[in-house]
Amino acid sequence: MDYKDILEISPYSLNRIEKGRLLTDRLKELSSYHMENCLEYRAMMKSINFDSERIESYYDIPFLPVRLFKEMELKSVTDGDVFKVITSSGTTGQAVSKIYLDRLTSSNQQKTLVKIVSSFTGAARMPMLIIDCPSVVKNRLMFSARGAGILGFSIFGRDVTYALDDDMNLNVEGVLEFLENHKGENILMFGFTFIIWQHFYKELLRLREDKIEFDFSKGILIHGGGWKKLVTEAVSQQDFHNRLHEVCGLDSIHDYYGMVEQTGCIYMQCEYGHLHASVFSDIITRRAGDFSVCDYGEPGIIQVLSMIPHSYPGHSLLTEDEGVVLGEDDCPCGRKGKYFKVIGRLKNAEIRGCSDTYAAKFK
Repeated sequence: MDYKDILEISPYSLNRIEKGRLLTDRLKELSSYHMENCLEYRAMMKSINFDSERIESYYDIPFLPVRLFKEMELKSVTDGDVFKVITSSGTTGQAVSKIYLDRLTSSNQQKTLVKIVSSFTGAARMPMLIIDCPSVVKNRLMFSARGAGILGFSIFGRDVTYALDDDMNLNVEGVLEFLENHKGENILMFGFTFIIWQHFYKELLRLREDKIEFDFSKGILIHGGGWKKLVTEAVSQQDFHNRLHEVCGLDSIHDYYGMVEQTGCIYMQCEYGHLHASVFSDIITRRAGDFSVCDYGEPGIIQVLSMIPHSYPGHSLLTEDEGVVLGEDDCPCGRKGKYFKVIGRLKNAEIRGCSDTYAAKFK
């Protein structure tokens, strides 16, 4: 099945059996393609005697440890077909993942992101406030997963405005002007979790003491990139939501889970606080001892699967995150597919989220 046909499917419309058939067929095709076109992937699959034709379920598609993308150049296209290279976030001294994209993969990533996010925000482009600084996308030395995330989500907005200056200070006059220009309109907001907390929430709290207040009651905030630093500050997701609501009236807040190794296939949080796998991707949780599949409610290592990657063998990856699949096809929000929560990084795993790596460098 061609991916352009898969994109016609509503993101949360297929039940377990329908989605299982689609994922199995597509991931078998991708596995065969990458074996033919990526020497390193072919060698790894041959070493375990993998034959995609014998696969009956996508659960049996071998996974690559996500760390491999920090250690090897894995691509299934020629150097001439590489459109751009995206690197993961990393603190000083850390190796970063390099993901090689051709135009087809890059286009499908963007189209998939649009399908997923617009199912939460609606199709109309809204005035957009980026809670970050403009140099993240202007300065190519800073351009990595953080810059790619901002550019990716910017397509949903109009009159895109940055809330912070290049010194990471809140542009108070600029934000107030933005709110005045779009009074009464729904506003889309995007940023990374720790940056929002440190440079937006804390500054709004300080300004409120000076009788300077901001009304974001019409705002829809999408944020992600890791919780490690906020957990150490004893800030839970509920605290994060409650305090933003108290300081500026913001009520519609959606976390998301995603990674540069599978850009496009993000897992959005619904109004019940659950992260959801769309029809374009899935997650499996596996036991650390033998990598067998966990039961619902049982914590395990998160495996992520995506139907997008064409230019690199990133369709089945074992992450360094721990999570719990809570259920499938029966979330109270009505969306079909698996829903889950992320517990955090595995012990001794490197910090890698955009929010967490920024927080690690923040003084």
